Amino acid sequence: MSTDTMIALSVAEAALLVVILTIALTRVRQGLAGISSGLAALAGALATVESQHLRPIGVLAGRINERLFTILSVLPGIAAKAAFVVRKVLGG
Repeated sequence: MSTDTMIALSVAEAALLVVILTIALTRVRQGLAGISSGLAALAGALATVESQHLRPIGVLAGRINERLFTILSVLPGIAAKAAFVVRKVLGG
């Protein structure tokens, strides 16, 4: 092969590489744009779920926790009374 042919093939190869990379990067950009819009929709849906469902649960969880702390505070007394009853019944 002549030098001119080799140069022409090298230039053609470089041009083909640029075209292929341009096509590939364009497809990647389109895919990322689709992913971005999907993530934006997901973020909106999650914000709706959080505002409509999770915030009220936070308030209710506080009320439930207050009641559970009340129950927890009386458990040692209940356990002591239960132990007393067991000792009486078993004669210990």
